[in-house]
Amino acid sequence: MIKRYTLPRMSKIWEDENRYRKWLEIEILACEAWGKLGKIPKTALSQIKRKAKFSKERIEEIEKDTGHDLLAFLENVSESIGPAAKYLHLGLTSSDVVDTALSILMKEAATLLLEDLENLSRLLKEKALFYKDTVMIGRTHGIHAEPITLGLKFLSFYQETRRNIERMKMAKDAIGVGKLSGAVGTYSNLEPEIEAYVCRKLGLKSEKISTQIVPRDRHSQYLTTLAIVASSLERVATELRHLQRTEVGEAEEPFGKYQKGSSAMPHKRNPIICERICGLA
Repeated sequence: MIKRYTLPRMSKIWEDENRYRKWLEIEILACEAWGKLGKIPKTALSQIKRKAKFSKERIEEIEKDTGHDLLAFLENVSESIGPAAKYLHLGLTSSDVVDTALSILMKEAATLLLEDLENLSRLLKEKALFYKDTVMIGRTHGIHAEPITLGLKFLSFYQETRRNIERMKMAKDAIGVGKLSGAVGTYSNLEPEIEAYVCRKLGLKSEKISTQIVPRDRHSQYLTTLAIVASSLERVATELRHLQRTEVGEAEEPFGKYQKGSSAMPHKRNPIICERICGLA
């Protein structure tokens, strides 16, 4: 059965509350790692883990003065912890937290995108099999060529989607790294063991060589993959729009019983869904 309604789940991933939750998780895990190295007293670590919390509204209030989102976050969390807060963010730089959290969010988003692609793949396969004997004219350059089947057309869409699934898996793997190597990535104020511990707990790999940030070619690969997926969806939608043209009339998208195509020409059955897909792509 095709699962729907991914959009609300995707929106929740990118809400500020979820981003702050990831920041807090990273900060607490870093404290745990320091604790294992004996750099944070057990009583202080216990206090941090028990009391640490944040308020989105308070963070926004503080940020008006600091002009720095992570500093505002840390100040707010420190308010909830008390004296033990002096161990919070020990040896870290902002990007250690922000970039590592971003990797987590992008991995979560990739998981949802892969679900959607798998659902699309199954649907296209079903259509390819259903229409495997539905003969239609093939076209090259938009001109009638040899006969094909509608199933072959859907099979082409299916195979492209399978390739996109593999691309998305590679992009998810590429972005699945964290960085806790301190300012300019030199580990000058913390140990590599801290990074290894936190990343392992978060299900991330440690970035082998980072600077102040996680290298942006990883993000570029991810976004390029999204662009390829979008172009594939546009290809499908454009083909269906062509087949629905009045002078072709070989296929059309669903049209509701009371749906109207135009205020001036309500009889028109416009391919509005496919047009939206093309526009979004």
